[in-house]
Amino acid sequence: MPSQTGLPAVVLLAEDDPGDVVMITDAFAQSASAVQLHVVSDGEQAIDYVVRNGPAAPRPALILLDLNLPRRNGFEEDVERCYALHANAYITKPGDYTGLAEAIRQLTASFLGLITLPPP
Repeated sequence: MPSQTGLPAVVLLAEDDPGDVVMITDAFAQSASAVQLHVVSDGEQAIDYVVRNGPAAPRPALILLDLNLPRRNGFEEDVERCYALHANAYITKPGDYTGLAEAIRQLTASFLGLITLPPP
């Protein structure tokens, strides 16, 4: 499902585990949503992407952030602190591929299928 602009939705994945990157990439490929997935492997790269340091990066419609990244990580009280800092949602990453694929399917169908974002 393309974004409301007709283009694939840009998704930033901040994940340092190569196996999880492969599973998440595959899960997006299996979902019904058209996404342009950008992957970074540490917190500094994620920040650079979001503030658009370095090469021009499209604004992500969705950021999937592993809170335990190197160089900048998450928090001990993850859920409460994320919402206090205005996160739109907190999703715990399922431990197996089937659960991950289902979470990605639900995420893309509900979040990317329902929201309206400003133009890039």
